[in-house]
Amino acid sequence: MLNEKERLQAAYRHCMALAKSHYENFPVASRLLNKQLRFPVSAVYAFARNADDFADEGDLNSAQRLEYLEIYSSELRLLEEKLTTNSYFFHTSDNPIFIALADVIQKFKIPIHLFHNLLDAFKSDVNKTRYADFEEVLAYCHNSANPVGRILLYLNNSASEENLNNSDAICTGLQLINFYQDIAQDIDENNRLYIPMNEMEQFNVTVDDLINRVNNANTQALISLQLERAKKLYESGKPLCSHLSGRFAIEIRMIFAGGSLVLDKLESNVSSIYLRPRLSGKDKIKILWQAFFRV
Repeated sequence: MLNEKERLQAAYRHCMALAKSHYENFPVASRLLNKQLRFPVSAVYAFARNADDFADEGDLNSAQRLEYLEIYSSELRLLEEKLTTNSYFFHTSDNPIFIALADVIQKFKIPIHLFHNLLDAFKSDVNKTRYADFEEVLAYCHNSANPVGRILLYLNNSASEENLNNSDAICTGLQLINFYQDIAQDIDENNRLYIPMNEMEQFNVTVDDLINRVNNANTQALISLQLERAKKLYESGKPLCSHLSGRFAIEIRMIFAGGSLVLDKLESNVSSIYLRPRLSGKDKIKILWQAFFRV
């Protein structure tokens, strides 16, 4: 039988194996990350990856998806209770992801509500496919994207108020960019649409237009508005790139530069709003150059 130290080490190994088995635009095992952060980041990733799979993957129905996500919510509430009362969590969970996550939250003093926010976003993915206005889209991003950036800042001991706010702008911007590059895929695969319905009405664009790949002046004007707003928000968070140092700063600058390039491609090719832009080898070199030599 494993002792507590061995059990924690095994939990971290489980999370890292899960992280390495998936390809993601998430700095899970990046060589740029400080070595001591790779296992904590893998625990955060494993939590988010599994919960996301509950919401989207496989053949589960909506009720089953929500049931699995609620199990995670209950486990998280138990973790919160044990940490609040200084009780030892290892004796109350058999889930290696939560064993590792408890250690991460305690060591780095990460607000646990950020993990609740992520679960709320995954539950929303099950229940909600349309957004009435941009405020609803922002509320979704608040739960789905912003917690990731904030958690990384806590892991790097860089969670000042200014950094957190700039991180929110970048993370929401990245989430919006992802929405706009995957319009066709989101509709086809999950019947989801993250473009505000009131703005679609304003530009005389219907859901059927987007399903049927209608590409005209109205749809292009609608998307141009989304991209212009996303760019303004995204670039407002750029000071974060110069407020960090070391390998973590390079990692964040790479993410920022990559998002900027995708946004530029979307803006320059708004006449092909249903095609996902691809980054070339030249683009990737540009990202590296900006990460290492520019702020």
